[in-house]
Amino acid sequence: MTSQLNVDAIVDKAGSGGTNVKVANTSTYVSEGGAVTQNTVQGLVKSNLSFDMSNNGLEESNNVGSVTDRGTGSIYSNFTNNMASANYTVTTGCAATQVGAMGSGDSNRAVISSGDTSARASANGYSTSDTQLDDLLVLAVIVVGDLA
Repeated sequence: MTSQLNVDAIVDKAGSGGTNVKVANTSTYVSEGGAVTQNTVQGLVKSNLSFDMSNNGLEESNNVGSVTDRGTGSIYSNFTNNMASANYTVTTGCAATQVGAMGSGDSNRAVISSGDTSARASANGYSTSDTQLDDLLVLAVIVVGDLA
């Protein structure tokens, strides 16, 4: 017979909240449809950032030690904690202008991303407009994979 635990909150022994509660790497959760289980830790985003390319400023980040603006349309970010191997995924998104202000000149935007697989410690983000690199209002980078 399996056991079930029903609680409103999980706190550590000191009663300070869930900040010291750990989840094992083998922990699983049941999918929304209930048909499959997934590994909880492997499904988490391991690094993310939102960078204002126009004003050269980091707006939000997690597991990012630093960001270097390498010129128009190009940034380089270093992780605080490295990835375990070269097999991690980097994806990017962008906002070209203020919300609701997209004009006809913003039609051919693209973002390109890559990881520094030799070092397992960084991610690159590039943004283009038509056929050239271009600074966007916001470039967002998300990294998934296993941490070291």
